[in-house]
Amino acid sequence: MDTTPFFTQDTIVFGILMLTLGFVFYTSTSSNSGWKKFYKYVPALLMAYMLPAIFTSTGIISPEWETVNETGEITKHGSQLYYIASRFLLPAALVLMTLSIDLKAVFNLGPKALIMFLTGTVGIIIGGPLAVLLISIISPETVGGVGPDAVWRGLATLAGSWIGGGANQAAMLEIYHFNTKNYASFVIVDIVVANIWMAILLLGIGKTEKIDKWLKADSSAIETLKEKVSSYSAKTNRNPTLSDLMVILSIAFVTVGASHFGADVISNFLTTNFDAVRDKTSAFSSFGSQFFWMISIATIIGILFSFTKLKSYEGAGASKIGSVFIYILVASIGMKMDLTQIFDNPGLLFVGLIWMTTHVILLIIVAKLIKAPFFFLAIGSQANVGGAASAPVVAAAFHPSLATVGVLLAVFGYVVGTYGAMFTAELMRIVAP
Repeated sequence: MDTTPFFTQDTIVFGILMLTLGFVFYTSTSSNSGWKKFYKYVPALLMAYMLPAIFTSTGIISPEWETVNETGEITKHGSQLYYIASRFLLPAALVLMTLSIDLKAVFNLGPKALIMFLTGTVGIIIGGPLAVLLISIISPETVGGVGPDAVWRGLATLAGSWIGGGANQAAMLEIYHFNTKNYASFVIVDIVVANIWMAILLLGIGKTEKIDKWLKADSSAIETLKEKVSSYSAKTNRNPTLSDLMVILSIAFVTVGASHFGADVISNFLTTNFDAVRDKTSAFSSFGSQFFWMISIATIIGILFSFTKLKSYEGAGASKIGSVFIYILVASIGMKMDLTQIFDNPGLLFVGLIWMTTHVILLIIVAKLIKAPFFFLAIGSQANVGGAASAPVVAAAFHPSLATVGVLLAVFGYVVGTYGAMFTAELMRIVAP
């Protein structure tokens, strides 16, 4: 089946994404009362995410597609925009947003962020077998299967993705030898369910004060951190010169280059010298992920720079440029979501929805008990479900200075992802029909 979108060239698609972002920001800052009322309830970040998803769903653009030639041969094609945004712009954004970070203030946030992250992990571990158990009562064939076709093996890859990230997901595929011919259905469930939850979180950001009031949360430490960064930015604020902008871009993309170089060196060294890292069935295999090291190195460089005079470039708009990169990443993530796929495999989708609902309910209960702010709930969840690509996006939506918190938790997710996913998989094996 030919699934070619109307626009296939990345240059054109990038133009559409930038037109979308321009439209969102123009209307969100408009003095028009209609737009003001609309954006009072719908955050600009959510619009930047959902509009590309609508374009993908209607066949205007697509992250990947297939063409069929005269002989019936199928050729797969794909856009490189998400790859570029996540590998080039994400590390650039991280260093620019971390440049003015007050590390002491980050640590003063206390243990609640870590508690919410671990709660999110436990929610995924419990949610998987619970979803399999409930669906097996209603529709055992949906979560059945034997050998490599056993559905629990495919769901193990979701556990890897939702606790850690792509590297952990790949590790689960190797460890449990799931039939790759059926793998696409689980990828769709992963994308659809995770993105629905991310959209809900983004919607909730506009109601943070009301949610925090309901949770009876003390967000004073978060406000202190935001205030420190904002006051420093105001104190060093200046009209950026061409020199300032070039230095900021130099900081950003030299860091991108250094992050990729360091990631290649470390990843190759570990995979070459350690069997546990090289073996994709090992719990240590995620340490061979170049993406993991790229994100880690970019964040470390940003933190180191925050102790130097480079920190003053926050006053010339470093975090604003970082935010531009983040919004481009958001649009490229939104482009990956095809809303029509929600109906492709309703049985598996229900498994994913029950699973995610368990994760969310547990987060809400614990947040209520420990009076954790909505920010901690959101990044605790996204550090698990979204990983290093989504956690800083959600964190930065609260305030650019908070992006580092999302990254640090997401990196921790990579470390525990394979172990947590393996435990989840074994529980699903036990309850599967």
